[in-house]
Amino acid sequence: MLILTNRPKPAGFTVIELMISVAIIGVLAAITIPGYRQHVVRANRAAAQAEIMEIDNRQQQFLLSNRSYASTTTLVSSGYALPTAVATNYSYDIAVGTGTVPYYQVTFTAIGSQTGDGNLTLDSNGAKTPLAKW
Repeated sequence: MLILTNRPKPAGFTVIELMISVAIIGVLAAITIPGYRQHVVRANRAAAQAEIMEIDNRQQQFLLSNRSYASTTTLVSSGYALPTAVATNYSYDIAVGTGTVPYYQVTFTAIGSQTGDGNLTLDSNGAKTPLAKW
């Protein structure tokens, strides 16, 4: 006489199923993480560009009032402060030319994780460098 017992099926995942799941998650992470990092770098650059344009606007107002452009120290003493979101990724400097024609150049120097993206500049003639980043 043959007795068959009704054994319950084992619950859970096999090692192979877990390894396949981990491999799929690894492939997805390898694809999405670099894209996300590039997106963050571009977003930081866009915030810096907007702030450069804000400084340009302030420079034009300062020129109308004072017949010269403001240096970095003059801008800071007038109450300007770089927003925290931009200051964590860029430092800035304003070079002012003292000739018959007023001139300035704003340079945002990338710092921290943004250094691979490079620096941004804008001058009083509207020249933006590097062009590929604008």
